[in-house]
Amino acid sequence: MELRLLRYFVAVAEERHFGRAAARLHMTQPPLSRAIRQLEADLGCTLLDRSPAGVSLTAAGTVLHDEARTLLAQADRARSRVAEAAGTATLTVGTLADSVEEAGTCLATAYRDRHPHVRIRIREADLSDPTAGLRAGLVDVALTRAPFEDSGLATRVLRADPVGVVLRTDDPLAGRDSLTLDELGDRRWFRLPEGTDPVWNAYWARRPETVRCEGPVVRTVHECLQSVLWSGTVGLAPLVRSLPDGLTVVPLTGMPPSRLVIAWPSGDTGPLVRSFVRIAAELWNGKGA
Repeated sequence: MELRLLRYFVAVAEERHFGRAAARLHMTQPPLSRAIRQLEADLGCTLLDRSPAGVSLTAAGTVLHDEARTLLAQADRARSRVAEAAGTATLTVGTLADSVEEAGTCLATAYRDRHPHVRIRIREADLSDPTAGLRAGLVDVALTRAPFEDSGLATRVLRADPVGVVLRTDDPLAGRDSLTLDELGDRRWFRLPEGTDPVWNAYWARRPETVRCEGPVVRTVHECLQSVLWSGTVGLAPLVRSLPDGLTVVPLTGMPPSRLVIAWPSGDTGPLVRSFVRIAAELWNGKGA
């Protein structure tokens, strides 16, 4: 039995409702239901009696609830004792632009719950380094967006988001349902700094071949958005991003999605990085990603 499934079961048993348990676990209900059915299949018995009003424990479920709470408490104590023996550990997380905001507070909460004695350091990179310091050895793991040159790195996709064109709301094209690059050939497009990762630059700096007037060089998402707002330049952004007043994003036809990913050095990695990747994957799988 996996500790993850036991944690899920205890939440359902205590909440007596799949919806409330899913909210408590920061996940959606369907994957939670599948996880409980997997646990029942592994044990070969029914743990919960389900009804429209909620759930109740069977005799077997009552026994497992007591045992699971004991096992989880023992696991938490073991983790704390190991951490104390090892001393204060540090995990440095690199972030790019708004990747941490898009990851949400649930990841930070889940990691702190599992590793209360670990000191977390956050290093934010600008748009010239999509590995957020990972390539330079400045961080242990990165929350960022692909694609980028990933030789020597491992990645785990958390979510794929459609991409659109950022425009001012008073732009004549702002009300369109979608746009193509060719329709934006007369606009000024912002540029990324010289020396930016070529794979990353080819993705985000794509523009119509007819563009003749280059826009400003930008290093941060904030600079990109302010460039559009103040100067009327255009650029690309994931559709999930919330924008300041006065700006909108229109879907771009034919643009491959932007992938929110975790990246870390390939090969042998430490337990804190492995745990970070595993917890993030669990959370996004729980959200149905």
